[in-house]
Amino acid sequence: MTLWLIPLAIILLVAVSAFFSGSETALTATSKARIMQLEKTGDRRAGIVARLIADREKLIGAILLGNNVVNILASALATSAFLALFGQTGVVYATLVMTLLVLVFGEILPKTLAIGSPDRVSRAAAPVLSVVVAIFSPIVGAVQVLIRGILHLVGWNAADGKAILTATDEIRGQVDLLHAEGSVVKAERDRLGGLLDLSQLDVADVMVHRTDMHTVNAAEPPDKIVDDILASPYTRVPIWENEPENIVGVVHAKDLLRILKTSGGDASNVDIGAVAKRPWFVPDATALNDQLNAFLKRKAHFALVVDEYGEVQGLVTLEDILEEIVGEIADEHDIEVQGVRPQPDGSVNADGSVPIRDLNRAMDWDLPDEAATTIAGLVIHEARIIPEPGQAFTFHGFRFQVLRRSRNRLTSLRITPLRRTSHAPISAPIVSVR
Repeated sequence: MTLWLIPLAIILLVAVSAFFSGSETALTATSKARIMQLEKTGDRRAGIVARLIADREKLIGAILLGNNVVNILASALATSAFLALFGQTGVVYATLVMTLLVLVFGEILPKTLAIGSPDRVSRAAAPVLSVVVAIFSPIVGAVQVLIRGILHLVGWNAADGKAILTATDEIRGQVDLLHAEGSVVKAERDRLGGLLDLSQLDVADVMVHRTDMHTVNAAEPPDKIVDDILASPYTRVPIWENEPENIVGVVHAKDLLRILKTSGGDASNVDIGAVAKRPWFVPDATALNDQLNAFLKRKAHFALVVDEYGEVQGLVTLEDILEEIVGEIADEHDIEVQGVRPQPDGSVNADGSVPIRDLNRAMDWDLPDEAATTIAGLVIHEARIIPEPGQAFTFHGFRFQVLRRSRNRLTSLRITPLRRTSHAPISAPIVSVR
């Protein structure tokens, strides 16, 4: 080759190397979800990108093969030119010059440009890359067989690293990342997180415990039962006989009003048994996803929760499940309960019955809720005792002080986030008594 043509060939080869490097970065950084949406809108190039990234191993192999070929060829031409000009010293000059050219113009510059707009760059490069992949496909396939054979000899299965995260984990991680970057506000993150959590929660995690249920005794006079139900803030009220755990029916306020109208408004003539509907019992281990689907299928809003022995543990409503997604839903008939009360010093006074998930959502904390549902349950689980008022415990990066206790129930606690002075995790409870 004529000596003066060599610089032009080197410039052309470095440009091709830049194309391969930028394309590799763009195609590995582009989002499958965004490309899929663009493909649905009729973007032909997005369809090519989708087909390319569907087999990333073959794509990367073709790009690396093409990139190495042009880089080695450019280095060989530069070495021959510098040898002709400077003799044996030209090898050093060729190495320095080609390292600078390839590093700056063949790697860093195109990759920096590609990472800034991977979708646009990948769609622009897709038609050319599809041809390159098709041409190099036989060579890349042979190399893949060789590589997998070598990995197999050393006891490594190339498929072991696939699907480390579930789709839910990937979405959750993406949402958390966008929240950290400021693209998603806390309320939106909480709603998306609540939706993803439905498959990991049971009915027992969101139910109203039986100690907090509003029920009426079927043995009471009809007029008293009517007054009690109408005075209740709830639309559906369970009816029990003999003992509170023996739920025999559920009265809907609308049904009660209808029968009151037919009886001329005389509550003493109302037959509560005729108004009450048969209760629906569900296991406490039912997944929230399944329970939500069951509510929709039965067109029901209310179910009683029982344990493995058939004992009533509480109740769950469609609203309880929806609140796990959208947060607290309040209407004009709800009783406002201040279960979480932030204090000026940064601590929080909370009722013991406050669910851990609600406190985490309200305060943006990350207290674990695997072993217990409520704050009181978490303290008892970690302390391994039923604490006395005044006792304080430190775990999970928070200080929990018992303010009030009613019999065996912790009714009020003060929770104070601790400022970590080191990176050592706090594991053992630190107990203090005033």
